[in-house]
Amino acid sequence: MEHTVLVAGATAGFGEATARRFLANGHKVIALGEGIERLELLKGSLPTEQQKKLLTLVVDVCDSAKVDQLASSLPTEFSQVTILVNNADLALDLELEQQAVASYRDQMVDTNIKGLVHMTRAFLPGMVERKRGHVINAGPMTSGDPHPGDNLFGGTKAFVKQFSLNLRADVVGTPIRVTCIESGMGGGVEFSRTSIQGKGEKVEGVHARAQALTADNIAEAIFWSATLPSHVNINVLEVMPVQQASGPMKIHRGET
Repeated sequence: MEHTVLVAGATAGFGEATARRFLANGHKVIALGEGIERLELLKGSLPTEQQKKLLTLVVDVCDSAKVDQLASSLPTEFSQVTILVNNADLALDLELEQQAVASYRDQMVDTNIKGLVHMTRAFLPGMVERKRGHVINAGPMTSGDPHPGDNLFGGTKAFVKQFSLNLRADVVGTPIRVTCIESGMGGGVEFSRTSIQGKGEKVEGVHARAQALTADNIAEAIFWSATLPSHVNINVLEVMPVQQASGPMKIHRGET
């Protein structure tokens, strides 16, 4: 059964790998990003037959009006989205909250929370009406164990998980599926390379001498969740590399 898969944040990392995974298996893909150059690079790297099944669009998911316009103006052959992959996220610093930059916080909330809500609101009603659809929300596994400097980013990812679970409750009684994919340490993805403003070395230090997850690993998890029999719903899927595990509670010993 052919799907029409909309992938937000498709210009690199998990999103790009997910778009490639679905295209390689004969599905149609709408790849959203904020840079036309990188979308063109993605399309140009694909075999001709896959290029015919790919629609690339520059869309800012934080702009609710543009997202609504997108949902109502897709070409006929791409208009019935059956899988929505909300992958766009942003981490602009690793500072403690008391040292955080206010403008960074606003941008992170706009992308990680509002963008997710805009996209879901725009495409979920059509899925419910057509009685076919799957919303997949992807992001790093930072919504559980707290980490210093992970304050707002971890908080926004906790929202993603809770939003997914509540969305699943909303659509019970329909065939619509909802999945939250939480990934552990990922190496070589866009988050690791460029998201942290001036702090890339901190992120890479976490990955040093460890075999991290790849973008293809998470794309495979997304593809698997989406292609299970229609009566099966994966609520939350946590994916970690073997060399990572949840850590103990942090305790400061001494005077404060």
